[in-house]
Amino acid sequence: MKTSVFLHLFFVGCLVQLQSHAQSSHVKVLTFSDVYEQTMDNSHVLKQAEHQMNEKSADLRAAQGLRAPKISLSGTAVQMADPLHLDLTPVRDAITPIYSTLGNFGNFSGVPNPDPATNQMMPALPDDQSTAAVRAQLLEGLDHLNAAEWDQMIQEKRFASLSASAVWPVFTGGKINAANEAARIHEEEAGLQKDQKQGELLSELVARYYGLVLSRESEKVREQVLGAMEKHLYDAEKLSVEGQIARVEKLHAEVAKADAERELKKARRQSLIVERSLQNTMALEPSDSIVAVNQLFVLKKIGGEDQFVELAKANSPLLQQVDSKKRLSQAGVKLEQSNYLPTIALTGMYDIANKDFSPYVPEWMVGVGLKWTLFDGVTRTRKVQAAKHRVNQVEEARLKAQDDIETVIRKLHQQLGMQLEQHESLEKSLTFAEAYLESKDMAFHEGLATSADVVDARLLVAKFKIEQLQAMYQYDVALAALMQICGVPAQFNHYITSDLVITQTIDSKQE
Repeated sequence: MKTSVFLHLFFVGCLVQLQSHAQSSHVKVLTFSDVYEQTMDNSHVLKQAEHQMNEKSADLRAAQGLRAPKISLSGTAVQMADPLHLDLTPVRDAITPIYSTLGNFGNFSGVPNPDPATNQMMPALPDDQSTAAVRAQLLEGLDHLNAAEWDQMIQEKRFASLSASAVWPVFTGGKINAANEAARIHEEEAGLQKDQKQGELLSELVARYYGLVLSRESEKVREQVLGAMEKHLYDAEKLSVEGQIARVEKLHAEVAKADAERELKKARRQSLIVERSLQNTMALEPSDSIVAVNQLFVLKKIGGEDQFVELAKANSPLLQQVDSKKRLSQAGVKLEQSNYLPTIALTGMYDIANKDFSPYVPEWMVGVGLKWTLFDGVTRTRKVQAAKHRVNQVEEARLKAQDDIETVIRKLHQQLGMQLEQHESLEKSLTFAEAYLESKDMAFHEGLATSADVVDARLLVAKFKIEQLQAMYQYDVALAALMQICGVPAQFNHYITSDLVITQTIDSKQE
C-alpha cells in the first residue's frame, strides 16, 4: 500500500514538472516575414532611432518658436547700503541771492497794466509801480525757493518690483531662417538614420535566421552521417564475425561512429548559439524556442549590376544622409552671411507691481532696438570662407560615398553569381559523390573495399551537402546586404516569394 502511494506521488510530481516546463518554454514557428515584423516592432535599436526622430522633431518646433516674441516675468528685491537722493541745495544757494537782491533793490519798468479799465489809456504801469510789482513777485518766488525741498529722495534703500518684458525679433538677417532649416534637416537625417538601422537590422536578421536554418540543416546532415555510421558499424560487426573483413576494419567503423557523434553534438551546440543570437535580435526571451519555416534559397536570376547601382543612387539612406549634410553646410553658409546684416527687435516693459520703487521710473515703455556690427576684424569673412569649404568637403564626401557604394554593390553582385555557381557545381558533385558512396558500400559488403573507403565516401557526401547549404546561406546573406546598401530592405521579402526562388533541404529538393 505504501509503495502504491509513493508511486502515485512520484508520477504526480513528474506531471507537475512537465507541465511547468511546458509553460516556461514556448515554441515559436516563424517565417522570415514573421521574424522581420516582430523585430521591427520590438527592436531596441529601432526604438532608440524613433526616440531620436522625436527629439529632432521637438528641436524643429523649438526652432520655429524663435519667430515668436519672448515674454518674461522678472522680480527683484534689493537692499542697498544707502538710499539714492539728489541734493540741489547748491543750486538754491546760487539763485537765492539773485532773487533777494532784485526783490529789494531792482528797478523795473514796462510792466503791462493789468487793469482793463485803464490799460487802453495807459498800457504800461509807471516805473515805480512796475518796480513794486516785479519786486513783489521776486520776493514771493524767494519765499517759495526757501520753502522748497532741495534734497530729493530718488530711491529708498529697500525696494522690490515685479515687471513683465517682451522682445520680438523682427529682422535677424536670416539667422532664424537658417536655424529652422538646420533643424528641419536634422529631423530628416534622423529619419534616414532609422532607415539605415532598418537595413542593417535586415542583414543581421538574415544572417541569424538563415544561419539557424543552416545549422539545423547541418544537424540533419550530421544525424544522417551518424545513422549511416551506426549501420556501417553494424555491417562491419557482422562481416567481422563472419570473417569476411579484418578486425581493424571494425575498429575503424567504431572510430568513425564516435567522430560522427562528436560532430553531431557540435552541430547541435552551434544551433543553440545561433538561435540565442536570433532571439537577442528579436528581443525575445531565451525560453522561446524558434522553429524557422523558410528554407535556404538561391535565385535563378537577378538584375544586372547597373540596375542596383541606380537603385542605390535613388534610395540609399547613406547617400541621402550625405545630401542632408550638404544642405546643412549650405545653411551654415547662410548663417555666417547673416552676421553682415543688422538685428532689429521690438522691446517692451510693464511695471506690474512694486514696493518703495523709485517714482521716477516709468510704468511702461516700448521701443525698437537695433544692433549692427560694422567691423569685427574680418572674422565674419573668414567664417563664411570656412563654411564654404565645409560645403566642398561634403561634396567630395558624396562622390567618395557614391564610389564606395557602387564598388560594394558590384562586389555583392559578383558574390551572388559566385555562390549560385557554387550551388550548381556542388549539385553535380553531390550526385557523383552519392553514386561513389553507393559503389563503395556495395564493394565493402563484397570485401572489395575497406571501411575507410566507405567512411571517406560518406563524409564526402556530407561535405558536399554542407558546402551546398553554406553556398546558399552565403547567397542569402549577400542578397540581404545588397538590399541594405541599395536602401530597399523590404524587397528581400519580395524575392523570397517570387517564382525565381530555388529552395533546398536535406530531406527533399524542390524547384
